[in-house]
Amino acid sequence: MATLPLPGGVQRARQLLHMSVLAQAAGPGGKELAAGNNYGEIAVFSLSAALSADAKEENKRPLGLFQAHSAPVYALLGTERLLLSASDGECKAWSWAELGRKGCREVWTRRPPYRNTLEVPEITSLELNTRDHSLVLAGGDGTIWVMDLETGTFTAALSGHTAVVHCLALRDPQPQLLSGGEDGTVRLWDLRTGTQVQLIEVHKYQECSRPQLGKWIRCLATDGDWMVLSGGRGPLLHQFHLSGDARGRVPVSSPALRSLALAPRHQHTVLTAAGNSPKIDVFTNLGYRAFSLAFA
Repeated sequence: MATLPLPGGVQRARQLLHMSVLAQAAGPGGKELAAGNNYGEIAVFSLSAALSADAKEENKRPLGLFQAHSAPVYALLGTERLLLSASDGECKAWSWAELGRKGCREVWTRRPPYRNTLEVPEITSLELNTRDHSLVLAGGDGTIWVMDLETGTFTAALSGHTAVVHCLALRDPQPQLLSGGEDGTVRLWDLRTGTQVQLIEVHKYQECSRPQLGKWIRCLATDGDWMVLSGGRGPLLHQFHLSGDARGRVPVSSPALRSLALAPRHQHTVLTAAGNSPKIDVFTNLGYRAFSLAFA
């Protein structure tokens, strides 16, 4: 029996019910926020308008919403001019100046030269190396790719991980890169030579072992301020001191958090948190949720 298509409003309501916001990125100066979901859509919000003293309800809805990829948006990265988005086997660039307008088109699309064209791995992480204006990306095949942003040429492929790479972090001032993934390792790379210089098997340390959850690594950072923020299963944002002591936890809209983003705003930083919900919570301080943005 043929299935009749759902009316637009009903179909969208069902999508919102099952929506997950997987990635976020702040625009230049923290004026805008881009968010990508599991349907391949990107929504762009005006943080400036939403945070203003006379903000209205419509200021919490997207300035623009468009289909960026045919698969989920796994990663977003903002530069001064461009928003970069990643999905299955491709990375696209969008102009911040055009994102709130109808008919927005990508500036460019790049695809790493995968050996196996039958299975296209997802790209789960993006990092911008301002030292040489290159883009570092990694994902499902365990390979880390380095791309020259000026020419679009892939200049290096760093191999070593045996499973999905979930996270990348650049070390400053050294030209080094950290990567972590589902094989339970953190690897340190020298970007000048493209070689691995250190391997840390985190799960082999007793204090880090968690056999009931697995050995995979989802996120990492090289430097930080005085606090660590974390989220996962459960509608809570957890706060920890770098010593490991718990500082507190704050309720969030999503039943499970999938992404956190920091947007610099004048004298302070705005935190946004999102996950298995069409809502994106905005924190002007870490004590409470100020309000929520929402996909339309």
